[in-house]
Amino acid sequence: MTTRPNILFICTDQQRGDSLGCTGAPWAVTPNLDRLAMRGTLFENCYVQNPVCSPSRASLFTGKYPSNHGLYANGVPLPDDQHMFTRTLADAGYDCGMIGKQHLAPCDTWRTEPRRDDGYHVFEWAHGPNHRALENDFHRWLRKTQPDIYQSIFPNTGANENTEYSNRARTGTPIDHVPKEAHYSHWVAERAIDFIDTDRSEPFFLMANFFDPHHSFGAPQEFRDMIDADAIPAPITKPGELDEKPKDHHAISEKSYSGTAPGFQDYTRAEIKEIRAQYWAMIALVDYEVGRILGALDKAGGLENTLVIFSSDHGEMLGNHQQLLKGPQLYDDLCRVPLIACWPGEIPAGQRVSNPVQWIDLSATILEASGCGVGRGVQGQSLLPMMRGEVADFRPWALCEYRYSGFPTDPLIMTTMLRHETWKLIVWHGAPACGNTRDGELYDLAQDPDELHNLFHVPEHAKQRRRMKRRMLDAMAEAEDRTHPQSRPW
Repeated sequence: MTTRPNILFICTDQQRGDSLGCTGAPWAVTPNLDRLAMRGTLFENCYVQNPVCSPSRASLFTGKYPSNHGLYANGVPLPDDQHMFTRTLADAGYDCGMIGKQHLAPCDTWRTEPRRDDGYHVFEWAHGPNHRALENDFHRWLRKTQPDIYQSIFPNTGANENTEYSNRARTGTPIDHVPKEAHYSHWVAERAIDFIDTDRSEPFFLMANFFDPHHSFGAPQEFRDMIDADAIPAPITKPGELDEKPKDHHAISEKSYSGTAPGFQDYTRAEIKEIRAQYWAMIALVDYEVGRILGALDKAGGLENTLVIFSSDHGEMLGNHQQLLKGPQLYDDLCRVPLIACWPGEIPAGQRVSNPVQWIDLSATILEASGCGVGRGVQGQSLLPMMRGEVADFRPWALCEYRYSGFPTDPLIMTTMLRHETWKLIVWHGAPACGNTRDGELYDLAQDPDELHNLFHVPEHAKQRRRMKRRMLDAMAEAEDRTHPQSRPW
């Protein structure tokens, strides 16, 4: 291809890897995303490098593991010396835009998160539908297009409903249940379509950030009506499961987010069933809006020369293992996310890739597709050679790091996950890393894909446990930042 492609990155928040029709959820209403997967490559085992928003997004934009980019927890700003791949694209002539949630800095104030040297020409920011920052562009749009709805939901201009308000809601807040024409997801699509329709001579990069299916688990009734709650299986667990896991699993089941949100045990079975139905209703709405965006791209004649990527920053427990939301537990529910890449003429259609890949690979992929080469400090590997069948030996492992990344606990929790081929090890660190009790989890994903049976303390699997520990040590050494070039021998 002689011309550089447009790049459209569609990102959701808190979406599980198994939540689409094409990834194993036949009850999901996701025709547009399923069609996108048929036109491109579906990665069945894409792992994020942290199960919490900010650290994961920082890994995407820098191409680095959290231990190297420094944004180890929500509320920690990305250090100024960290380079974003969007800056590289802008310097190469791309018209870069961001719509929706960014979350590379603290967002619990009345102000927008601070801008970085991010390369964006268009920056339309809204951390979430309930966040009352004065610069919330979704609220500005809602006041203009749906003033009655805005006033009915946010009558008090002095209240700052933000994360705590949403965390404690059980099946949505009023802004989650508005008609789709007034919804945050609709706003993202509207602004993305306007960006795509802009006349320009240079290629574009657009990151369209949906907030759904992030809790508080609520969708417009139109989309809730599409979901058959009885068709959704009950949460995955077994009697006595938590007794086989590290002790903190019990506390996480009792209260989410260190007690700042209701836990799984605060809900009835019927309430959990409705939460799961609302979750897929939110996904149905996202799919509808993604269809509108792709339709606009097709109408503008850009679909054939656009690399479209769909993914999410982390997953959601959704009642599995008797837990909700996210945290230090590194199940696939949290670490594995959907990943679809479509680029007609460059990526063969209908491919499914089972080899583990990582979120840090996306920045390398985007930079190669744009012709920018290897980005500054990027540790990931481009996925383009794999998709084109040019690489037979790709990294067989994925690493995820949690460093008291979410709501703080006492003592603080640090966990590390390694997936190597079909085995998975999770280490719950102890002293001197943190004051927690050292423990672990070991899963044979070939025999136990739902991660129900912890083999870490089973004598028959001691050899495999030691083998995985050695592999984790080697992977952590490989994950160290050695991207700075050696200019002379000494």
